[in-house]
Amino acid sequence: MKQPREHWGSRLGFIMAAAGSAIGLGSLWRFPYVTGQNGGGVFVLLYLIFTIFIALPVFIGELLMGRGAQKSAVGTFGELSNNSNNWKLLGWFNILTTFLILSYYCVVSGWCLNYMMMSLNNFTLNKSPTEISNLFGLLYNSGDINLFWNFIFILLNVGVVYGGIRKGIEHWASILTPALLFILIGLFIYSTTLPGFGAAFKFIFMPDFSKVTASSFLNALGMSLFTLSVGLGIIITYGSYMKSTEDMPKTGLIVSSMTVLVSLFSALMIFPIIFTFGFEPQAGAGLVFKTLPILFSKLPGTVVVSTIFFLLLVFTALTSSISLFEVLVSNLIEVFSWSRTKAVMISAGSVFVMGIPAALTGTGKLFANWSSLYGRDYFDSLDYLTGSWMLPMAALLTTIFAGWRMDKKFAQEEFLKGASWKKLFKPWIFFVRWVAPIAIILVILHEGGIVDINRIFR
Repeated sequence: MKQPREHWGSRLGFIMAAAGSAIGLGSLWRFPYVTGQNGGGVFVLLYLIFTIFIALPVFIGELLMGRGAQKSAVGTFGELSNNSNNWKLLGWFNILTTFLILSYYCVVSGWCLNYMMMSLNNFTLNKSPTEISNLFGLLYNSGDINLFWNFIFILLNVGVVYGGIRKGIEHWASILTPALLFILIGLFIYSTTLPGFGAAFKFIFMPDFSKVTASSFLNALGMSLFTLSVGLGIIITYGSYMKSTEDMPKTGLIVSSMTVLVSLFSALMIFPIIFTFGFEPQAGAGLVFKTLPILFSKLPGTVVVSTIFFLLLVFTALTSSISLFEVLVSNLIEVFSWSRTKAVMISAGSVFVMGIPAALTGTGKLFANWSSLYGRDYFDSLDYLTGSWMLPMAALLTTIFAGWRMDKKFAQEEFLKGASWKKLFKPWIFFVRWVAPIAIILVILHEGGIVDINRIFR
């Protein structure tokens, strides 16, 4: 007999929580610089296509699995596979991936808190562009400061996740997600007044097909999976709190649309600033913490603009991280029959301890020979391992499970419950069974150097 399970108080509450989870730092931090590196409009067009036809079907599949089993990742894969231990391992793999991502994601989120505090103190005043840019290196090398802000950010997550689904996650998502959307739209409106807005709009929405490469396709696919949080157990967990009357196809479309719009708004907020001052759009991963503070210092009202921007990043990071924490907490509660209090405290403590090497990476005092042995420092190694390998592998195996291992009749019945677009089941099962797995396999093969997609399509 299934244990009674807490459910979302309203459909809007679930949408706010799921959208907040999906938006994350991927939409505001990663999307703009990856767009710049991949030719602008072409990448955006591919990203939209892949989100609709690949990431969204996988997203709906995870919702369907979670709602049908009414359990978190480990329990869901077990129940829907006749208690197969092999498929349960996929649930544990989701948990491991989530745990490792959290361990450095909270460090990055701590940087956002730090920059918000720096912005309040007008940290760019009387500093040259080089000095402003170098401040991030100083922060990266300051292990004690990184540990402090990492601890503060984890405490914020504990305060939210401890309250459970309705009083914790849903309550705060209903506040934080609209707040971050409000701030984002405000900054977007501000960017429309800048001289570089026209060039930015053209760069984002007018594809230059001469810049298309096979890697652009793969990067866009990877971004679509990343921004919708598939393959981490998040959507399975959130789906398990859904009521059977919810319209999953429509809900999935709403959440994915919100995620895409936030990604586009973030690009339209950032690129006008870049083009106004003649910077190159291919600024890379340091765009947020190195390049933008320099540009903010040149704008009127720099203290207000910079502080609001980094507050936006904090809200974005928090709405995403609480969903990652909930994956850990919900599985610990189900598998070990722990109380929520115990599960939250052990999860938070473990994430903090695991995050210590990431926070101290820049000091060189821990794992001093890591870069020499592995070609990247500890922080970058963890980011590469989870983002380039573990997340795509988890997404691939989840897609195979949803399309081929899960009973088709069960999937159809669960898909149609509450659905107003009933004819979408056949297209959905086709994309989950064939299109999504093949596309994800190509990403993995290309990343592993087994297949050079660029050479094949020359």
